[in-house]
Amino acid sequence: MSEDECKGPKIGMRHVQSFLLFFGFMSIYISRMNIGVALVAMTNANTTNPDFAEFNWTQKEISYILSSFYWGCFITQFPGGNICKYFGVKKSLGWATFISAILCAITPRCVMWKGWPAFCVIRSLQGLSQGLIYPSVVQHLANWLPLQERNRLGAFSFTGVECGVVLALSLSGIIAKGPMGWPGISYVSAGLCFTWCLLWLILGANSVRESRFISQAERLYIESSMANVSNTQKSKIPTPWRAILTSVPFLSLVVARCSQHYGVSTLQTQTPAYLHGVLKLQIKSNALYSALPFLACWCTSFLYIFMGDVLRSKGILKLTALRRTFSIMASWIPAMALVALGFMNEQRRTWALVIMTLGVAANSGKIMGICLNNIDLSPNHAGVLMSLTTTPASLMPLISPLVVGVVVSDRTSPHQWQIAFGIAAAIFFLGNLVYISLGTTETQPWNDEYYLTKDCPESKTRENLLESTPKAAIVRA
Repeated sequence: MSEDECKGPKIGMRHVQSFLLFFGFMSIYISRMNIGVALVAMTNANTTNPDFAEFNWTQKEISYILSSFYWGCFITQFPGGNICKYFGVKKSLGWATFISAILCAITPRCVMWKGWPAFCVIRSLQGLSQGLIYPSVVQHLANWLPLQERNRLGAFSFTGVECGVVLALSLSGIIAKGPMGWPGISYVSAGLCFTWCLLWLILGANSVRESRFISQAERLYIESSMANVSNTQKSKIPTPWRAILTSVPFLSLVVARCSQHYGVSTLQTQTPAYLHGVLKLQIKSNALYSALPFLACWCTSFLYIFMGDVLRSKGILKLTALRRTFSIMASWIPAMALVALGFMNEQRRTWALVIMTLGVAANSGKIMGICLNNIDLSPNHAGVLMSLTTTPASLMPLISPLVVGVVVSDRTSPHQWQIAFGIAAAIFFLGNLVYISLGTTETQPWNDEYYLTKDCPESKTRENLLESTPKAAIVRA
């Protein structure tokens, strides 16, 4: 059998799984991120289609609606890894998206019935369901992707996030102005999620062994390249909690994820306030300006994928060096962008927009530089690791505005914004420094499916008996 035959088809079920994750991310993020445009249309019907109901909500009530999604999402992120481990990724990811689709579909009716409290409940329930998404996706990638293609296909799957954000920001306004009005935003989002669920039901599979459509050649290629992934059903492998929580490479990954979330949150959510307060530029009023950083981030993701392929295939960088290089680019370039933004003035508005866009775009390297490291450390527990890193990281977007609120008492003060941006840049830099100093791509000992049984007294006694028994006796037995 030739090398090409061993690898199976150039386009196989592993690519289908990667595309399904891309489409799933895109659909989920459209349903998650359309809320900003939807609220504008719902509270100011004259800007969209005046034939639909308008709501006179206060700014405080709107803030409750915006934040309610994260109330639910935070609750399920921690158990998300174990849920997908015990029930299988196909069920956890499928049900999470299906429930989210149903909630999208009933949103207009519920809001017209009970107003903003109903909206908060629906968004919280959506958060509860979508808290399972990231652990499930990472575990699915660990189950399906051969080591040689992990960077390319794994990073491609995650590009669905930026694609979904861009489409949500650019298309939601068009839908709201159309004959469906603002309810159409929810209906289109629900339709996309339902479409994905149908494709996932037919084509999705927990592993290569459960796929009905994979060829024998592709199956052998994937299984032979994944020596560190257990053939035992994942639900039968106990989680080595103590080993994980005391692992230096894992803890450095947690630090990196937290610093990433803090820095990106400041860059994406606080920069518009700075541009408005100091540079007198209202970026949120322009859909193009709002979507531009995410569009640049999406496009740059493919540049990172291409660079990663070249650097690995040419043997220029080993995997650990590649992770560190891309994480530096994804952290230190945005850190420098934050520092530079603090010194912009009204005469440099264009430069401020360019710097912000470049900073967000460079951050797309975090997928190959940091996120996929969950799979490197432990393919068998990748979903659990993603839950453990995402849970504390998800607190950073809540902490960042509080810090900015304390530091920036006058939103027109350049000096105060320089301090706030300097703090975020320092966190970006130091968090990544910890990661590149202590992180690794080597599979950890606790990934072994028998890691815990090796340490139990019964196992040790049995091993001691075998060692003390003469070889001749073993042969006779």
